Amino acid sequence: MNAVITVVGRDKVGIIARVSTLLYERNINILDLSQTIMQGNFTMVMLVDVSNSTCSFAETSDALTKLGHDMELTIRIQREEIFDAMHTI
Repeated sequence: MNAVITVVGRDKVGIIARVSTLLYERNINILDLSQTIMQGNFTMVMLVDVSNSTCSFAETSDALTKLGHDMELTIRIQREEIFDAMHTI
């Protein structure tokens, strides 16, 4: 199963490293990502494969939320099918 992770906040050193490390520790594979910095604001969208994750989707979501809080970022994860449904007119 795939999921979409979004990361938004003020740019700072280590955002990509910290998010990717958290995913690596849970055996979650990054399939694609796009990131940009606009006037000091960092935005990233990642497509990840959670099929072989070593923890539940809820645990991953909680860990990403905590990481976002610790780094003063907003980090969210959604199942790909829900993300697609929300953005289909």
